Amino acid sequence: MTTRALFMMSALSLATLAAGCASTNGLSTQASLRDANALAAQKSLSGTAVAPATWPRSDWWTSLGDREIDGLIDEALAGSPTLKIAAARARKALAFVDTSKAALYPRVDASYEATRERFPEHGLVPPPAAGSWSTVHQLQATLNWELDFWGKNRAAYESALGQARAAEVDAYAARLALSANIAQAYVQLQRAYLQLDIARTTLQEREQIFALTRDRNAAGVDSRLELKQAESALPATREQIAQLEETIALTRNQLAALLGQGPDRGLAIARPDAHAFGTVALPASVPAELLGRRPDLIAQRARVEAAHKDIDVAKAEFYPNVNLIAFVGLQSLGSAGFLSAASRTLGVGPAVSLPIFDAGRLRGNLAGKNADYDVAVEEYNQTLADALRDVVDRLASFRSVAEQREHQVQALSTAQEAYDLALLRYREGVGNYLQVLSAEQPLLAQQSLDADLKSRELSLSIDLARALGGGFEDRATGAELRRWPARIEQNRDAKDQNG
Repeated sequence: MTTRALFMMSALSLATLAAGCASTNGLSTQASLRDANALAAQKSLSGTAVAPATWPRSDWWTSLGDREIDGLIDEALAGSPTLKIAAARARKALAFVDTSKAALYPRVDASYEATRERFPEHGLVPPPAAGSWSTVHQLQATLNWELDFWGKNRAAYESALGQARAAEVDAYAARLALSANIAQAYVQLQRAYLQLDIARTTLQEREQIFALTRDRNAAGVDSRLELKQAESALPATREQIAQLEETIALTRNQLAALLGQGPDRGLAIARPDAHAFGTVALPASVPAELLGRRPDLIAQRARVEAAHKDIDVAKAEFYPNVNLIAFVGLQSLGSAGFLSAASRTLGVGPAVSLPIFDAGRLRGNLAGKNADYDVAVEEYNQTLADALRDVVDRLASFRSVAEQREHQVQALSTAQEAYDLALLRYREGVGNYLQVLSAEQPLLAQQSLDADLKSRELSLSIDLARALGGGFEDRATGAELRRWPARIEQNRDAKDQNG
């Protein structure tokens, strides 16, 4: 064995032994990943039609059957600043992956120096160069390779991959949020127009009633009080119309902003058409399949994996850092012979650094990474619970709206009949204005509720599409997704035991 090889082995052994001065004892994670199927949701999901083919498509909004919505969302997806921001963040994360991957490979640099220098007469340089001016030429290529014995750089690279995956999924989540927000704003625009129709029809009817009351007052049939009551209803209705027109204008502005355009773009949006929707169908195996369908769950899962790798990086910091350094080049005094073999210079050897005493810096860093992992896990657990609640909430609302619709149709019909009868009696001189007013209030309430329920059905359809992931599908298989929590826990426990 050569002296150089013996030196390298001795240095490495000494470094490994000395690294024991910094210990990871007593430092571990505390959080545990929850299994989706372990969260009780079957009773809440029961009673809803199950159809395995009803997971939303990536263009889920086309099922709403409105070309205006299709056009608005397509326009937004093509030019929204919000989506461009998300895409830029994803590109930044991918760039960091390239940076982290570079640490796995050697780094080679080249340099050239030409230094004009006067050498002292009593220095290390012998005559005839001593005491004279000369130019030192140096051309050198240097290799620096961190030998990743403990997997630190590999773990950092895999952590960057996890963060990049999360950023990629976040970009899809931004797409889903934007499309859902546009669809919801469009629904609100539809609702405002429906309410405006009711208000304008009410104004026409009240103007007719006021004219009739004025004639009856002139004939001495109705009192001045009834005349003023009929008259006061007109400005109140006009005020409501003005409020609804304001709502329409603001919603148009909101849609224009979501498109990334100026307010004038909102003026060109056509009035929405009313829509009718069929029965809601729920995909089979919602808890398990939701793991691969919800962008927020998938992104958070990627962050858990990245945090897991960050712990590996922090643990590797406790061990020696070994670099292999080598150089080869040419060096000479003066230009004569600079390119000759006699000017060659080369060297190779290890550079070892190890932590012995750092006042707790490494332990503090590892404790922080453990805490980051716990945060990521608990955020995943909460996101999972929220995702299931999101779906169940939509279904509960659908059931409630369906029941409300049954009662509301009957109530609207009854209220309309009562109002028509009261108005007929009033016109024929049998009834009075108070009877008309009493019959009008429940009719207006039911007409308004009818518009609200129609819009809410559409809104819930949009919410359910978003809650089911909006057509996103993870690349992992369903079986892999179901095994993922257990796999992460096993890897974590094994590394905790190994210290």
